[in-house]
Amino acid sequence: MQPAKLLREKLAGHELVSGMIVTDHLWPQLVEIAVESGLDYLIIDTEHLTHPATLVAEVCALGRLTNFPVLLRPPSSGEMDIRAAMDVGPCGLLLPCIESAEHLNRVREAVYMPPRGSRRPGGPGNRWVSHTGVDYELFRSHVEDHLIIIPQVETMEALSCAQEIAQHELTTALGIGPYDLSAQLGICWKGLDHPTMKQSLEQLRAAAQSADKPFWMIGAGEVLVEKGFRFICMGEATGLFQLALRTQVNRLKELHT
Repeated sequence: MQPAKLLREKLAGHELVSGMIVTDHLWPQLVEIAVESGLDYLIIDTEHLTHPATLVAEVCALGRLTNFPVLLRPPSSGEMDIRAAMDVGPCGLLLPCIESAEHLNRVREAVYMPPRGSRRPGGPGNRWVSHTGVDYELFRSHVEDHLIIIPQVETMEALSCAQEIAQHELTTALGIGPYDLSAQLGICWKGLDHPTMKQSLEQLRAAAQSADKPFWMIGAGEVLVEKGFRFICMGEATGLFQLALRTQVNRLKELHT
């Protein structure tokens, strides 16, 4: 899939790669807005809110048509949810709460077709691959070989297995769920500069570096760049809109006084 190939090339080139996640309000024009804003990718979040499969497939299709990477975060990292996610046609997956390499082995079964896995493609996001039926070689070369997989470390068990998760063949970039992990560490809402959180971030960064993989992080863009992150998610789309609107309103008030 061309958008996945383009995203992989940016990550391999050590560029700053920035995107946003969409939880609250999803509509196709968001792809055009993201492209025109200079973002590098978009993630549709179905872990925290369910969106109609036809709408998700439409947004993924628009991403393919515009060569813009659209990834999907499924409700869970269970095999059934991952199979359903693949059937709407994203170029990659942000996987919540991955805890081990064995967990990623089960994910591999769900994203790859036989003989590498056990996936059976269906749904609205597969017709573009082949109009004459299921062709394994086309699915492998067009979908599987460039699929973006970002496993999120969100628990103490996952933190202890960070190196094996990062080194897994399926992993494109090692990810983190900073809020869930901070809660597991007993420091929820204490921020990235809390000593325990800083130590955990360095452990994850080292695991990613040892596997020669990027480290994906979500949060305030400027803060993340200042801390050396280069594969970032700037936040949720509605929150970014709210921040931009508040900044503009405050600026107008300053000009008026």
